[in-house]
Amino acid sequence: MFAVNVEIRVVKYARISQGHVTNVVIQKFPRPTLSSTVSDLVSAKPFLSVLKWQLPPKVYLLHKWVYVMVLQKRQHACLCLVMEAMASSENHPMDGNVQVDEFVLGGYQQDKIGRSYDAKKKKAITAVEFTDDVKVKHMYALNIKDFSAQSLQYMFVKHIDRKAQVTTDKWKGYRPIAKVYNITQVESNKGLNFKALHTMIHQIKSWLRTTYSWVSEFNLNRYFNEFCFRINHSQNKSTIFNNLVTKMVNNDKIYQSEIICS
Repeated sequence: MFAVNVEIRVVKYARISQGHVTNVVIQKFPRPTLSSTVSDLVSAKPFLSVLKWQLPPKVYLLHKWVYVMVLQKRQHACLCLVMEAMASSENHPMDGNVQVDEFVLGGYQQDKIGRSYDAKKKKAITAVEFTDDVKVKHMYALNIKDFSAQSLQYMFVKHIDRKAQVTTDKWKGYRPIAKVYNITQVESNKGLNFKALHTMIHQIKSWLRTTYSWVSEFNLNRYFNEFCFRINHSQNKSTIFNNLVTKMVNNDKIYQSEIICS
């Protein structure tokens, strides 16, 4: 049976110092069973020793003061596993007003601007579905090898329905795809014709830079998964955690070699 070694702790006091939690005073609680409830855990008499046990996946600890402890050396691996669960099921493609554009991630390189193919910048494509009043409905982003039609098509195949009204700039890579999808190409005019889309691109760049500082291309799609998952479920904050836990439990097995940069 699936099980995870965990410790359940309730924080009573914690000091934040330079982004790290220090001087944590905690209470440790006894082993839960399949019939345990959150109130049982919170009201239980705390133990002084550290307890470790096998936690069945049917026990969901949904309380803001209760959390699962993970060894520090495993934190990044666990983060990647959570991001993997945040990936789209691809079962509900966007079918409304969709705007698509490419962008790059990375610092300034001399003489390497725009779509320079020999630059070290990470290349990506994003698609955003907007409502009639230009509010974000859904968003997806993918890391791509280059800006050719062969690479750009993956966004359309994975996340865009053929009934969608798609708008792109006049990059020639979209021309072959327009034979299958309903694509309207317009001048970008230095981004002025895609203000809302470029705002979302700016947000994902800023989020990556300020939250993670730097990300490897190996795991870039996983970081995109997290950002888009947060955007696409932002209107369902009351169920977002439950949905994520369910996806993590039901997700396919993933090996350490698949989440560690080679």
